[in-house]
Amino acid sequence: MAGGIAGAMKESVQRAFSYVQAKKTEFGIARDLDISDIHVEVIDLLGNRVEAEVGVAFFVASYSALRKAPVSPALLVLGDMSVQGNAKPLRSLTEPLQVAKDNGAKRALIPIENKRNFLDVSADIVEQVDPIFYGDPRTAAMKVLGSL
Repeated sequence: MAGGIAGAMKESVQRAFSYVQAKKTEFGIARDLDISDIHVEVIDLLGNRVEAEVGVAFFVASYSALRKAPVSPALLVLGDMSVQGNAKPLRSLTEPLQVAKDNGAKRALIPIENKRNFLDVSADIVEQVDPIFYGDPRTAAMKVLGSL
């Protein structure tokens, strides 16, 4: 890991990688994972030094890379996960979706546990960023990559 990954973000990536390792055969990526190196670098483009739990995003990105299946552009991936693959909800959707909209996101993967919080999001954001709800990281990847 590079880019000063520490704290909650580092733990989140480590949990997601452990999940990928544990499920690599089930997901059909065992061979590709065994012969590949995965490097993670974090660049704080906004300069706000906000810790983020990015487990599901790491899972979707690494699975996409190993399967050579691109993720659609303008996609925001929200949520963290346990080492068992259980999705963890966010505390709030309003701020991340506002930042995403302001930076060109058109769709957002959101943990199903946050569906109720979606009612708190402004109409302007709802109109411009389409939600895609998921219950676990595998379903999240299926929804944006096509299949697992």
